[in-house]
Amino acid sequence: MWVHGPAGYGKTAVAQTMSERMEVQQHVLNFNPLGATFFFWRTSPERNNPSRLVITLAYQLAIAIPDLQPHVEKAVKRNPMIVSKTLEIQVTKLIAEPFSALDNVGEMPHRLVIIDGLDECINSDPTTQFEGEYPEDQERTQLRVLSLIHTLYSHNLPLSFLILSRPEAWIKRYMDSEPFRSITETVDLYEIEGDPHNSDVEIFMRAELERISRNIPEHQMGKGKWPGERRLQRLLRRTGGHMLYAATALRHIDNPYDDPERRLQDILDTPSTNSLTQSTQFTAAALHVLYRQIMLSCPPPHRPLMLEVLEEILIFMDPTNRTNKATLHTALQVLESVSGRAPGEAMRALRCLHAVIRHQEIGSQNSFFIHSSFPEFLVNPQAALEFTVDLRGAHRRLAYKCLQCITSINSIAPSYSAQDDLAIGARYALKTWPHYWYCWDPMDEAEYINRLNALRTIDLSACIIRDSSVGPHSYRYARWLYDCRILSPNPLTPAAADQRSTGNDARQGTNAAQIAAALPTYLKSSVERAFLYMLHPSRVQTFTPAISFLLFYYLWSCWSHGDKWALQTDRIVKTWVVSRTKAPHLYQPLNSKSLFTPWQEYNEFMAWVASLSVSEEEVDTILSSL
Repeated sequence: MWVHGPAGYGKTAVAQTMSERMEVQQHVLNFNPLGATFFFWRTSPERNNPSRLVITLAYQLAIAIPDLQPHVEKAVKRNPMIVSKTLEIQVTKLIAEPFSALDNVGEMPHRLVIIDGLDECINSDPTTQFEGEYPEDQERTQLRVLSLIHTLYSHNLPLSFLILSRPEAWIKRYMDSEPFRSITETVDLYEIEGDPHNSDVEIFMRAELERISRNIPEHQMGKGKWPGERRLQRLLRRTGGHMLYAATALRHIDNPYDDPERRLQDILDTPSTNSLTQSTQFTAAALHVLYRQIMLSCPPPHRPLMLEVLEEILIFMDPTNRTNKATLHTALQVLESVSGRAPGEAMRALRCLHAVIRHQEIGSQNSFFIHSSFPEFLVNPQAALEFTVDLRGAHRRLAYKCLQCITSINSIAPSYSAQDDLAIGARYALKTWPHYWYCWDPMDEAEYINRLNALRTIDLSACIIRDSSVGPHSYRYARWLYDCRILSPNPLTPAAADQRSTGNDARQGTNAAQIAAALPTYLKSSVERAFLYMLHPSRVQTFTPAISFLLFYYLWSCWSHGDKWALQTDRIVKTWVVSRTKAPHLYQPLNSKSLFTPWQEYNEFMAWVASLSVSEEEVDTILSSL
């Protein structure tokens, strides 16, 4: 079954309710009717791509169907690298074949598999934080998921599927075509809940307006019950029966810093979208009008700062990918420290946006917004108009600010016992600057020169060493350095921006070429200096596990970007080989396959790593040079 509806129609609520009710039925049916669930989430790096879909479904199915568990375990033991294979191979080896190994599969009751938010599967590469570069990339990724589901169906497994998504055109075309059309039941939530006098929305609105009215002084209430039946019906018609619109409008009205009466009237006075009430486009159009009204409630002098803060929380990066995510308050504290703003200034800038922003809840990365439709509105120039955010400029700004925060880190021998001597902004900048620098996309030659020069403002060796001594540690820092081609035996400078004019640009091009030519030497010497310092036998324990992540990506760069056999002469590699023989237990993260599943050559790569060796006569020479 495919259940679809516009933004805010409660598709995830339907999926969660179904999941909970199926779990309850387990005690009645004497088996678990819920086989597995997977909730895609646009802003979560773990859940905005399909890389973990199959292994998650296989794991949950093995728990729901105990007879399946030994066969799944056998498949993993037979080929431990199955988690790095293609999703199509995973479907066959981890789900289809284990089911076929069961004797009673034909008599087994069907289990339900719920896949929610298919339209939020926007990324084919789990190692990057960016959406697909082109809309077609996202379409292909989502259709690939549907193809995997059909593959499971074609094996006649005792599984039923509930898929929930927005009614994207490409998903609808795929569902309407063979082979899906004949096996899929489609439910349009808009047709079910399209009545603008939807009873649930009306009950909710009456209760909330009654609650809000209790805080309005009697002399402002006027005659009768606030806000009056006529105005309530006008507001109800504007919702189009959509709970998201109703909840957002009521949160906006219920602002402790403003007059509820004025805010309600502002919404009612805004031109409506009644012409769209019979279309599935109503939700987006109506929400965009409401979102603009919310943004307009911010006083004009405060709007530039409001947009700047919105841009920064949209691209805010958790440097460790921890499960205990920060609240908006914590994120703003970090950004204020990085940007040099006064404490509390960012939160005050967002005061008018309490209707669309989560203030206290802890959520996944970038889930600082109550609904995903608001950040989508902000990046849509046709919808947001003057409130459109500039994410390119935000990456440039945070890259500069992060590098400025760590220019004072110039000691190659940090004080390990006092890692808290860094301010919260400096600690954040230390761990995230490679990400923002990598995302900084210069628009012209002058900005390209600024980007290169910005990297020269920091002591790269000291920053790498300091980061490796300041926890918590994650492979992501090493991955970002690798993406920047900094963590490499052959550092490369990013390509210069295209020149679009002459004159001064010609001189700037010469300067850029000179800077770019000198940068690889600086990068290589800085990286080598940091590695050789941390690999010293008396210090290597201090830098574990961070150094293992750095080593993995450096060795991977040796493997993928250079002559992998000639690199046995690389000083870092040779020093690591000697250090590994002295303390092999320090390099266990190199064997954490689950962190590095995108690479199909992992086995060959690890065999090369194991083959690296240093002659006996070189060992003493290397150790004495450290």
